[in-house]
Amino acid sequence: MRKLFVSAAAAVLSFALLTGCGSSVAPNTVNSVDDLKGKIVGVQLGTTGDIYISDYEKDGSGTTVERYNKGADAVQALKQGRIDAVIIDEQPALKFVEKNDDLKVLDEAFSDEQYAICIAKGSDLTAQFNSAISELKADGTLQSIIDNYIGDDTVGKSPYTTPEGTQYSKGMLKMATNAAFEPYEYYEGEEIKGIDVDLAKAICDRLGYELQVEDMEFDAIITAVSSGKSDFGAAGMTVTEDRLKNIDFTDTYTTTKQMIIVRKN
Repeated sequence: MRKLFVSAAAAVLSFALLTGCGSSVAPNTVNSVDDLKGKIVGVQLGTTGDIYISDYEKDGSGTTVERYNKGADAVQALKQGRIDAVIIDEQPALKFVEKNDDLKVLDEAFSDEQYAICIAKGSDLTAQFNSAISELKADGTLQSIIDNYIGDDTVGKSPYTTPEGTQYSKGMLKMATNAAFEPYEYYEGEEIKGIDVDLAKAICDRLGYELQVEDMEFDAIITAVSSGKSDFGAAGMTVTEDRLKNIDFTDTYTTTKQMIIVRKN
């Protein structure tokens, strides 16, 4: 009888370990931006969140920053209780929370930011891209691309399609991106999709270039573009003074926020 009882208890313990039941993940203690002081915060390496939270790390407030190659890795560390919060862009934050019902996004934004496309310093492409972006804003194409991925009533209803008769007389442009940033760039099967991909396609269609998309780590994008390995970079990238030292940016194509993800418990 005792043997049966021990075996049953062992089985329950094994089940708990496998399913995470009875786990000792610490309760959430981050409920505002001010609460980040003294906490362990996860970010994707080289992102705006990484840049901005680094100030907390340096000011003696006791904040520790853990840097990950992918936002998903930071989110997993949060779920496991290894970090206290994740700072990441608004739309990817909402996507992560949509897929993880034990997480939430705080109402208070960590920072505001503007996205633009990065191009090598002094390149003629910057002026060409700015002209195309202006046209795409004016005729509603840019907003239609955004609405196809973001919004309650419009998602999936306005996929971008190349205009009939488009020709690529100027050759090909290589776009550097980090396809782990839904809805701006992400994999659907073997194909990279998202707002930035469709925007880049629309710009290239206007200018007469064929588009090739190359996936890489986020912190490698500026180097790839400035060295000429890629022609431009689009990856939910914010214009910052540090980045402007090494790269040029187009005009802004959308505004967003850096948000804080925490555990619900």
